[in-house]
Amino acid sequence: MQQLKTLIHSGINIDQGSQFTRLTARAIVIKNNKILLMYTNRYEDYSLPGGGVDDGESIEQGLIRELSEETGAQQISVVKAFGLYEEYRPWYKDDFDIIHIKSYCFVCSIADEFGKAQLEHYEQQNGMTAKWVNINDAIAHNERTLANSEKQGLSILRETYLLKRIAKELL
Repeated sequence: MQQLKTLIHSGINIDQGSQFTRLTARAIVIKNNKILLMYTNRYEDYSLPGGGVDDGESIEQGLIRELSEETGAQQISVVKAFGLYEEYRPWYKDDFDIIHIKSYCFVCSIADEFGKAQLEHYEQQNGMTAKWVNINDAIAHNERTLANSEKQGLSILRETYLLKRIAKELL
């Protein structure tokens, strides 16, 4: 898979401290010039649907499960690989210092009809909802959040970068 970018968050040295790797999968679903995104009220940002790959799952299986759980999408097909975004960021628990996140991004197709989303408790608490959005509006929104909001999470840099690459290469 094509390497899109590697980001090392400020304040960490990847050669010092303990780290672990988390595999994630992210879905790119485009219909009628809109992209299916997750809006998170807590962080005031848009992100690609997706999340962690469970033990025993392939990356594609994790992608399909996460896309279905977060959005209610049905009849999901993986169309093609888009690229890999890697990041190293500080870890918030005592067991490790650094988390190395490998986000595998895929273009997917889905049915027009949605089932019921099955968000995890923390996703519900964070106010996550699936929305069809104009990608340029989502990019502009995330850039305003980066410039003006103290609520932003660590993922917004990744998500804004990916949205810009998708707009340039797929739309």
